[in-house]
Amino acid sequence: MNDRSKPRRPATFRLDDPGVVITKGDETARLGRTTIQITPEPDPANLPVPIAPALPARRGLPWGALFWSGVAGLTLLGIGLGVVHLIEDLFARSESLGFVGLALAFVTALALAVVIGREAFGLARLATIEKLHERATAVLASDDRKESRIIVQDLLKIAHQNPRLARARAALESHAGEIIDGADMIRLAERELMSPLDIEARQLVSSAAQKVSIVTAVSPRALIDVLFVFVASLRLIRQLARLYGGRPGALGMIRLLRHVIAHLAITGGMAASDSLVQQMLGHGIAAKLSQRLGEGVLNGLLTARLGLAAIDVTRPLPFAALPPPKLSDLATDLLRKRDDEE
Repeated sequence: MNDRSKPRRPATFRLDDPGVVITKGDETARLGRTTIQITPEPDPANLPVPIAPALPARRGLPWGALFWSGVAGLTLLGIGLGVVHLIEDLFARSESLGFVGLALAFVTALALAVVIGREAFGLARLATIEKLHERATAVLASDDRKESRIIVQDLLKIAHQNPRLARARAALESHAGEIIDGADMIRLAERELMSPLDIEARQLVSSAAQKVSIVTAVSPRALIDVLFVFVASLRLIRQLARLYGGRPGALGMIRLLRHVIAHLAITGGMAASDSLVQQMLGHGIAAKLSQRLGEGVLNGLLTARLGLAAIDVTRPLPFAALPPPKLSDLATDLLRKRDDEE
């Protein structure tokens, strides 16, 4: 025999009704059919919060950093002494050769200083965009109105060099003096400034995925496939970074590539997931394409996943008001293009 009573039908009642009994979660009581039992849920603020154990602080000298700093210093000193000895030898042979060598050394030093300056500017610009992304995420959670205005001003400075965003900048500046909550201001800035850039970013990712799919499908060597995918991925990351306001140099690209790979490792995006396989089978790829064409489509989809991760890394604002691009949409475009080529 089942001891469980039948479920009660929905009804309305007042908390001060004599037939309403409030009990704790660990209390059990046999109540009549006309009695309404209420068990209040615990307050989230009173719930125990797990505290992560603090990692022990590393003590001692950073021997690895000291080693590489010493190696870099010795290398620079060796190169400098070699250049000095070379110029002295040129002056010893001929005064004109000495002046030519001195002029070449000056041009080389000037070019090196410019390259170092550009790399430093690119790294600083990428760091500014990363901090802007983190600050915007914090404002979306805290709804800080004052901080949102500062973020919008910093965002307008980054977008000032993009002539395609002139109308969006004017529209956003017209709302700067209005009474808008902090989170709503961040969403407004995202809709005004990020919407046209997101459309172009999706086109860049889709185009890169299509090129990788076509080239790897017709390429006769696996080494050519690897080199082309690597070059196409670097070019795509650089294009997306420039689109969203970054100016990465060589060191900046290394940093961006590391962040993109870390993002893919966290989200688990490099593996061909079950949804990706279902997407391919749903379009009849197994029956329509050969093995090489199927590999090309898969490489294109993985390139698209890499591009989506690069968008998340290089975008100065998180996705809040606008929907993020999905791999399924890019896969549909890629597979539709493949079907058109059949």
